[in-house]
Amino acid sequence: MRFRDFLRVAVLLFGGSATALAVVSIVGAARDNDTTLALFAVGWWVAAALLGLWFGRSGATTTGIARLLSDARSSTTLPELEPAGVLFNRLWPLMVIAVGAGAVGFFVPQVPAIATGYALIAALSWRRQHAAVAAIELRDGVEFWFDRSSPFKQPQLVRIPGLRKIEPTVGAERKEPVRL
Repeated sequence: MRFRDFLRVAVLLFGGSATALAVVSIVGAARDNDTTLALFAVGWWVAAALLGLWFGRSGATTTGIARLLSDARSSTTLPELEPAGVLFNRLWPLMVIAVGAGAVGFFVPQVPAIATGYALIAALSWRRQHAAVAAIELRDGVEFWFDRSSPFKQPQLVRIPGLRKIEPTVGAERKEPVRL
């Protein structure tokens, strides 16, 4: 699976988890007629959205992603194409937190309300990372793909040759061809 596609899917999954957890916490608060929880939750979600927007304001890659890209090994062949395996191996903590908080949320609606904020922070802070990785790929003429690795260890990327974007130099004048 391409790394930038993984980043896009991760943002969508974090956003979807935040939405589902928000629904569970709202249903739990409405069932208990707890307006204090609802107000606290909405305040936390607004603060989390602002934090996520602040963390994700830069168009550059984060330190962790930059290190991951620089540690990628070079190869001339594509790794095995198994996007479902990559998504499961890398995003299993999100699944555990979302399902666990959602299940507990029917009894204790505060848990999914808090987990919603963290999912919002993650989704909004990663929202531009795929574009930063794409810019690096175009600049260097490479593509970054996931390589097989343990779900409990740092992910490994493979750098394979790709297409390079060649732009004309700024201010360079075109000379007319010499005609004989």
